[in-house]
Amino acid sequence: MAKKNLGEMSFLDHLEELRWLLVRSTIAICIMAFVTYFVSDYLFDQIILGPTRPSFFTYVWFCDLSHQLGFADSICITELNFIIQNTEMEGQVNIFVWMCLLAGFILSFPYILWELWKFISPALYEKERKNAKVFIFTSSLLFFLGVIFGYYVVIPMSVNFVATFSISEMVVNQFTLDSYMGMVKTSILASGLFFELPIIIYFLTKLGLVTPEFLRKYWKYAVVIILIIAAIVTPPDVVSQTIVAIPMLIIYEVSIFISKIVYKNKLKENV
Repeated sequence: MAKKNLGEMSFLDHLEELRWLLVRSTIAICIMAFVTYFVSDYLFDQIILGPTRPSFFTYVWFCDLSHQLGFADSICITELNFIIQNTEMEGQVNIFVWMCLLAGFILSFPYILWELWKFISPALYEKERKNAKVFIFTSSLLFFLGVIFGYYVVIPMSVNFVATFSISEMVVNQFTLDSYMGMVKTSILASGLFFELPIIIYFLTKLGLVTPEFLRKYWKYAVVIILIIAAIVTPPDVVSQTIVAIPMLIIYEVSIFISKIVYKNKLKENV
C-alpha cells in the first residue's frame, strides 16, 4: 500500500495502516518465538525457573551485600521452601507456548517500535522524523533495562517474599505452574513498560497533555505509589525496598527532566 501524507489519509486509511502494523508485528513475534523454541530447555530451566533456586545471582549478591553492610546472614537466602506443580492436563503445553511468545515479543520489541514509528511519523515534523534511530535505540534500551530489572530484582524479591511468608506452619507452599509463570510475565512486562515512562512523557508533553509543573506537582504522590509497589514486591526489610524503589524514582525524575526540555522547546517554537 502506497504511503500517503497525513492530511490525505482518511480514517479508514489509518485503520488499514494500523492493521498492517499489527499483522507485521505479530509475524515478527511468532518468528522470534519459533527461534526461541530451539533454546527452550535453557530458557525454562536456567532463565525462567532460575529465581526459584537459592543459587540465583540476585540471592547470592544480596548475601554478599549483607556481609559488606555488617548484617551477617540477615538477608541471605539459603532455602526457598516451596514446589511448583502442574495441575492441568494441558498446563505445560499452554505455558510453553505463551512463554515462547513472551520471549518472542521481547526479542522483536525493536522491530515493533520501528513499525510504530512508521505509523506515527507522518504526524511529526521533518526534523523529528530524522530521529527514528534515536527513538528506536533509546526506547529499546529502556525496555530491555526494565526487563532486566524485573528479572533480577522484582521476580527474586517476589519469589522470596511469597516463599517465606506463612500464616501457619500447617500450610505448605505448593504453587501452581500457571501462577508462577503469571508472576514472571507480569513482573517482566510491567517493569519493561514502566521503564518506557520517559518516552511516554516525551510524547505526552509534545502533545500538550502533560507539563513539567504537573509532574512535579504530583511528585509526592508518585513517590508514595512507588514505595507502596516496592513494599509489596519485596521482603519487609529496608534494603530490599530501597533497591527496588530507587531505580523507579530515577526513571520518574528523568521523565520530569525530559518533559522540561520538550516544554521549553515548544515555547521557543511558539515565540
